[in-house]
Amino acid sequence: METKEPAINNTPMSQSIIPSDLPLRKWLFLWLLSPRQEGNFHKVIDRWISLLIVVNLVALVAEHIPSIYTPFTAWFHAFDVFSVTIFTLEYLLRLYLAPEDEEFKAAQRPRVRYSLSPFALIDLIAVLPFYLQAFIPLDLRALRLLRLLRILKLFRVLVPAFHEFKQANQGRTFRQKVHALVFPSSFGGELHHIFDNFIVFWVIVSVIAVIFESVHSIQYLLNLEFIILDAIAVGIFTLEYCLRIYSCVENPSMKHALGGRIKQAKTTSSIIDFLAILPFFLEFFLHHLLDLRFLRVFRLLRLLKLTRYTGATTTLTRVISREWPVLAASAFIMLLLVIMTASLGYLFEHEAQPDKFENIPQSIYWAVITLASVGYGDISPITPMGRVMTIILALLGIGIFAIPAALLSSAFTDQLRIERETLKNELYEMLSDGVLDGAETDKVMAEARRLHLSDDEVNRLIVKAKRERELKEDVSVLPLHKIAATSEHAIEHYKVLISQIRQLGVMTDAARFESVAKQKNRLTPDEWALWQQIQGDEPIKP
Repeated sequence: METKEPAINNTPMSQSIIPSDLPLRKWLFLWLLSPRQEGNFHKVIDRWISLLIVVNLVALVAEHIPSIYTPFTAWFHAFDVFSVTIFTLEYLLRLYLAPEDEEFKAAQRPRVRYSLSPFALIDLIAVLPFYLQAFIPLDLRALRLLRLLRILKLFRVLVPAFHEFKQANQGRTFRQKVHALVFPSSFGGELHHIFDNFIVFWVIVSVIAVIFESVHSIQYLLNLEFIILDAIAVGIFTLEYCLRIYSCVENPSMKHALGGRIKQAKTTSSIIDFLAILPFFLEFFLHHLLDLRFLRVFRLLRLLKLTRYTGATTTLTRVISREWPVLAASAFIMLLLVIMTASLGYLFEHEAQPDKFENIPQSIYWAVITLASVGYGDISPITPMGRVMTIILALLGIGIFAIPAALLSSAFTDQLRIERETLKNELYEMLSDGVLDGAETDKVMAEARRLHLSDDEVNRLIVKAKRERELKEDVSVLPLHKIAATSEHAIEHYKVLISQIRQLGVMTDAARFESVAKQKNRLTPDEWALWQQIQGDEPIKP
């Protein structure tokens, strides 16, 4: 039975195929700068250039701090030279390949047209101050100010993403646009990913600042900078939190104006977002009543905001939820073993070491580090019975305390397998119409990123799902009761059987077949008549 070959649009999951016999300029443009050529290095180059711009801004801020800049002046200069070299090469490359760009190739002088475009002027401004200082004596402060203009290079990434976002959300309300920006959806596009990366950047920066702030020597030098940085971070996180609460009602499961927002506020991710900004406001408004400086350490909770951008924590949560009865049972056994160990330790060691084994609760610390095979050595048994008991219980602890880790490891692997099977089943359903369109491809790729699947693994899943779909459509491999359940399948199978009987008549010895069939009535008269009709020896009766 012939099946229709599905038209699968899996371009984002495949490697770019660019002929190697093209002219060098055309070949370079398709590989490096063409935004329409899937699988090339265009997005990779943009991503690394954007990262270099951000690092330049960080370096520029650090240069304003003498205690950081003075000892590492040579390193700052080397990094500036490296950055200018990369930006210059990028500018020259784009200038050279301008005749291949659709925006400029129609012009009489494509390179001149490119050099006068806004993006080209921004690229030139990013490197020009460095070369000007070789000929014009520029004040260092003016030079730093001009280098700050490198941030404008980010518009090369932001502007196309904004236009894509604007086109995708044409005719939608402001709240719907906000929802598309802050929540994953088919309307967010590249701008949503940029927003996520922006939040991730500030989470990392603010957490690093909190860590360095705990170092007294650094905190003494950069106290004001840390305060400003924290205020900016809190402002960004507060705005993000408000945008999520405001636009969450666009989610069908949170439609109610008040109830939906309360439901969103009670989600784990929203609670984390709230805790990330709460210490700042508590300390700001209540510092004159209470000493709340201890709350600053809770700013490290911002690190939990990163769990929104990875599927690993979601998978781990599902694993713990699914295996909770077994984990609870093993935790109960561990608790019994700890209490028993602490009690025996107290029994055998109390008289010999009353200061270390003063009571059973104090002995629990020793029991845990012994059973967990940590053994800090600050508390250890000295009596013969205590040492024998410690050996036995330490060996037991190796097995008992390893149970939860083994359970989690096995369940985590199993959960990944289940989720990958679910993705395969979804692919199977998507291929039911023979087509994997753009929206379905985006959904598959998003789920693949969450499951940490490579492009090759996704392609193998697509091929496997397509083959299983073809096998399902092949009626001949279905059980007879499955075929009979569908009249269309039954008719097709009946036609196949008749065709096979005809082929059998052609391939077998007709005279010998007739002789054997009539011996001992192997075929009834009706069966023999039907055979003759199918073979065309007699006209088929209506």
